[in-house]
Amino acid sequence: MPSNDVPGAAGRSNNGTGLVWYAAYGSNMHLPRLRCYLAGGTPAGGALTLPGCRNPADPTRSAPIMLSGQLYFATESLVWTGGRAFYDPDAPGVTAVRAHLITAAQFSDIAAQEMYREPGTDLDLTEAINSGRSTLGPGRYETLVCAGTHDGYPLLTLTAPWHCTDLPGNPPSAAYLRHLATGLADSHGWTTERIAAYLAACPGVDIGWTADSLTALLTP
Repeated sequence: MPSNDVPGAAGRSNNGTGLVWYAAYGSNMHLPRLRCYLAGGTPAGGALTLPGCRNPADPTRSAPIMLSGQLYFATESLVWTGGRAFYDPDAPGVTAVRAHLITAAQFSDIAAQEMYREPGTDLDLTEAINSGRSTLGPGRYETLVCAGTHDGYPLLTLTAPWHCTDLPGNPPSAAYLRHLATGLADSHGWTTERIAAYLAACPGVDIGWTADSLTALLTP
């Protein structure tokens, strides 16, 4: 689990040059998918082309981390069809993330693209870092959550303001699940069976998928 210590000066920087961890729990756990947000492009199996960040560089490094809270799937993705992944930090459970160490400006540009906004404006991360949460809007991926720090840098992610029981679940598409699974395997080193069991237990996934059908989907 990450530390809950107050971030140091390097983590507090809001001028775009400070480093932060972007805790990805969805398809951005898969580095080729994340690169579409960083450098622009269309992800494999996706329907939208992303403009990319002002700085297209890869993360300085990535790390597997487990966060307290529940991964769930709801609403309808314009990129994949099927449900989107969301993180409820207030629900019981544990969520596997792949944290990418990037600049605050890159995080701001990724957040803009997740919100269907034009990248290029630095977010003020102060409230999220100091209080643990900041709401930029009412919709999906417009809530910033700071889950403490890791190696001295803030651990930030994007989610919705809802609780996992507030809206109907929606099973994710096969293409989306493959990105999640590859990211989990690459970062956490999990087997196909463990990934299938983990995803099958998530609200929303359980409507359309079982551990057996996910194992079949993810087995080459």
